Amino acid sequence: MEASFPLLFAAVVGFGHAFEADHLVAVGNIVTKRDKLYLAIKDGIYWGLGHTSTIFLIGLIMIIGRATFLNGYFGYFEAGVGLMLIVLGIVRLYQYFRSEKRMADLVVAENNHHLAYGVGLIHGLAGSGAMILLVMTEIQGSFNSMVYLLIFGIGSVIGMLVAAGIFSLPFSKRITNNQGLQLVLVILSSLLCIGYGGYVLVENLI
Repeated sequence: MEASFPLLFAAVVGFGHAFEADHLVAVGNIVTKRDKLYLAIKDGIYWGLGHTSTIFLIGLIMIIGRATFLNGYFGYFEAGVGLMLIVLGIVRLYQYFRSEKRMADLVVAENNHHLAYGVGLIHGLAGSGAMILLVMTEIQGSFNSMVYLLIFGIGSVIGMLVAAGIFSLPFSKRITNNQGLQLVLVILSSLLCIGYGGYVLVENLI
């Protein structure tokens, strides 16, 4: 029972991990493009899948392959997340205020979840170091370690689909068409992305 408890706990840890600040500001900004709840939830799922893909891949390299050469690079990966957040916020503001905004947003909303998946990949790259080192010290056996990471990833998918759904509610046509509120939220979420991204960038490079 004691040996299986960390595996049972992994989904809970993964769910909570999805609600870390850098994850929320990124996905919160992405779903400001959505006017349908199910599209925002799909963004959350794609983010979680991207996040899990990277963590699982690095886990294979470090746990199965016994490779430790990545240890010195995780700080740069974190800085990369900061840069990504800054770019994400700037691009969102540009998209919102350009004259073709409504048509561009509609096309993105209906056809493309690649952005959410890519953001998840980068977040997974940055967050994998501490997680995998923790697993390597707490979980015995390569198989159990990889199962832990997989269950952790499933938990993060569920957590982010919940978060994305909640953040998208003010933009859902079924709930409100208040353009003023939506404008304020787009600007606020973008500025949060830029500001927090700058903080993460500086924190990991200086």
